[in-house]
Formats: sequence, C-alpha cells, structure tokens
Amino acid sequence: MRLSANTLLLLALTPLRGFAAPAEPDKIDAYVTAEMKGEHIPGLALGIYRHGEIVKAQGYGLANVELDVPVKPETIFQSGSVGKQFAATAIMMLVEEGKIDLEDSVTKYFDHAPEIWKPVKVKNLLSHTSGLAEYETGPRTKPGGPFYLRLDCPEPELFDKIAVLPMDFQPGEKWRYTNTNYVILGMMIRKVTGQFYGDFLAERIFRPLGMTATRIISERDIVPNRSSGYEWTKDGLKNQEWVSPSYNSTADGALYFSVLDLAKWDAALYTEKLVKKASLDRMWTVFPLNDGKPNSGNYGFAWAIGKQNGHKVIEHGGAWQGFTTYIGRYVDDGLTVLVLTNLDSGHARPGKIGHEVAALYNPALELQKAKAIQDTEPERTAFVRATLESIAAGTADPQSFTPEARTFFFPDRIKDVAGLLKEQGPAKAIEVMERSDQGDEPVRQYRLTCKDGSVLFTLRFSKDGKIASLRFSPE
Repeated sequence: MRLSANTLLLLALTPLRGFAAPAEPDKIDAYVTAEMKGEHIPGLALGIYRHGEIVKAQGYGLANVELDVPVKPETIFQSGSVGKQFAATAIMMLVEEGKIDLEDSVTKYFDHAPEIWKPVKVKNLLSHTSGLAEYETGPRTKPGGPFYLRLDCPEPELFDKIAVLPMDFQPGEKWRYTNTNYVILGMMIRKVTGQFYGDFLAERIFRPLGMTATRIISERDIVPNRSSGYEWTKDGLKNQEWVSPSYNSTADGALYFSVLDLAKWDAALYTEKLVKKASLDRMWTVFPLNDGKPNSGNYGFAWAIGKQNGHKVIEHGGAWQGFTTYIGRYVDDGLTVLVLTNLDSGHARPGKIGHEVAALYNPALELQKAKAIQDTEPERTAFVRATLESIAAGTADPQSFTPEARTFFFPDRIKDVAGLLKEQGPAKAIEVMERSDQGDEPVRQYRLTCKDGSVLFTLRFSKDGKIASLRFSPE
C-alpha cells in the first residue's frame, strides 16, 4: 500500500509503545545533510522502519544532477550487494521445497563443473567460505581481462570462465567475501527451476510482496524514478562507468529498488511469508568454519551478524556502478535503517550513516567508542601503520600483500582505501582493538586515529606476515 505524505509524517512524529521516542526529524535531517556534504554524495534516500512499517522515508539531494531531479521516497537506486539477500532467500525457498540441499556439492547442479569444485557445498557459496576465486578484480575486469565489464558475456560463457579460475583455499577453511559465489548461486537457480534468477525473484518474492519497483537492472528499459550513479574524482563528480548488460544481471547484486519497496521486504522478514523461521535463523547465524570457529566476517547467508552497543544487528552493504547501499536490521529493537546513495564506495559511507541514524532514532543504540587492548606485537603494529600511511600517500608496496590480495586490491581497489584515509587526514595514532586467529593465520583489528576522525581496519595475515585481506569501516 502506498502511504500518503501525511501518514508518513504522522508515523515519523508518533512515539511507538515500548520504544524510545525517536529523535526529532530535523536532527536526523541535519545529520544526513552534513554527511552528504562531507562525502560529496549527490543524492540519498533514507528509510526507517519499525516492524516493517515506515517511520521515515525521505529523499535528500539529487537523483540526477544534470537534470536537477530531486531524490524522492519513490526514487530507484541500484542495490549493489544488498541484493545478495534476495538470491539467498530464493535458494532457501528451493531448499525447503527439496530441490536443493545445502550439503550438496556444487558439482551436482553443473554438468561441466571442474573436479576441484567437488568439495564445495551450496552452504559454502552462501557463506563465502567456498574458496572460489573472485572474478571481479581489477586485472580480470579491465580491458583484455577475462571478465572485461564492457563486453557482453552470456551466462554459459561466464560459467566457463569462472570454472578455470584457481581455488584460493579449501572450502570451509577460511572466509573471504567473493562475488563469484553468488554469481554461481544465480546460475544454480536457473538449473533447478528453468528460470532466470531475476524472473524467479519477481515471481516468488517481488510480486507476492507488492514490491512493484524492484527488478533486475536494465539500462534499455524505461524505468520510472530511476536515479543516476556517480563517482567522485580529482576532477569532481563524474557519471558512473558503463558495464555490459550481462554483468548487470548476475545474482551478486544487480537489482533496482526503493526505500518504499524495501519496507515491504523488511516486513516480510518478520513473518514466514517467504521461508520458514528455521530458514531465516540459519541465514542469520554466523557460519562456522571447518574447525568449528565462527568465520572472520561474522557472516551467515547474505547477512553479517553483529552488535551495536550490545544490540544485535544483521546487516549488509553494497556498491556497484556509482551506487552504495546499506541495510541494518536491529532485531532486538524491531528497527531497520536503510540508506541508499548514488555515489561510489570510495567516498560514500552508507553503513556509517545507517549506524548513526539508528542511534539518533533510538538512544539505546548510541555508538560507544571501543577500548583498545594491550599491544603485544609492536613490530606488526608498526608495519600496519606504515602500510596504511603508504596507501594514503599512493605509494603502497604490492609485495606487502599476498598474491591473492594483490590481485584483488591493485591497482584499483587500493585507491578506494586511499580515498577513505585521505578524508580522515594525517594519522596520529594506531591501537590494537581485537586479536584472533583464523586457522594458522592471525587476524587483527586496529583503530587508526587521524586528524579528522578514526577508522577501524581488520587485517588477516599470511603465515609469512603478508596482508591476506583488509577490511575497513569508519568508526
């Protein structure tokens, strides 16, 4: 049902029984507007839902800068990897119908799957523990690469190209976020149902929930209220780079949606309209590695599971073609915050905005600055600080990274990290926040305090001390 402007305003101003009164709308608006200015975000849509009911659905800035079109609640943004949760839900539907088994080898569903995939199970694809290599790296997607994003690549050809990539590790041994996993899951949906995964989502999820604006990306179709994606460069704002239709139709995150449609999705997740509670609980439980320990990403199936000031949050971010997205479901509080922007991931930080908005809406979620722990590895800490400073300066040594991480970050993705660091200003101090191990590989989280803010970095190191993975989040 489409809500009127008056109804939205009433919901935004009415305290809900058993819940802290929300911050005044102008506080949230002022915060969002200030963040947009600081991050150079052209347009943003914000959704705040309480048990699936819209509390606030508002647009800020411009959906299209060239035409001076403002963002509205109806404005359509690209999903990025937030779209993975729809593919995961489709898989769980098929699991409940007995058409897929989470314990099955992936090779059961593909006649020409390589022999090395036999140990890879469906659950490994869903949880990013498969060991399949990332197809979407700079060297592989640039001109001349096997996955050059401007060349059309039909699904059978895409599968064959993925099938010849090497395995990064043995299934279940580690966790590594890899878009390849969900590309294969989308192909699996077609193998099992005979339908393109986007058609399956439309038939089984979007239409039943009344998500009339949500669909697969298509630049050729006429799509009402579609926004434009942008990148912030040294020369200012630029339009997103074009990619071929085949790479805009894979299950790793190639959807259009709006904050109005996502309220319907959020509401359905409180029910068993789509899948049973047991399936949802499986998706929202941190997947264990082969050694029984939680994976380093605190990841379930298409959702990361964490805490905000002691309150459980299941969340996911996304980025693609000049769009960035974030959804956070604070399940202890019945609160969901959705942030959609039309700016690239090197500059827009929808996750940070989402966490802060949640805290403004419910003071019990106010972010607390974590305390550092004792540094028992000063040499490693000094290496990390020097590496981060070199990244910010544009002089990072690729040899400080493992071959897999080197392929993933250089030459393009490392620039996104550099952009984040530059925005924070010169480094002032570094502290150790968490210390753990993933198998025989150390995992460490650091807080880098800079002139204009602080950033949390989580790094996984190989046995010889090189950086195997690096994830960051503004604190």
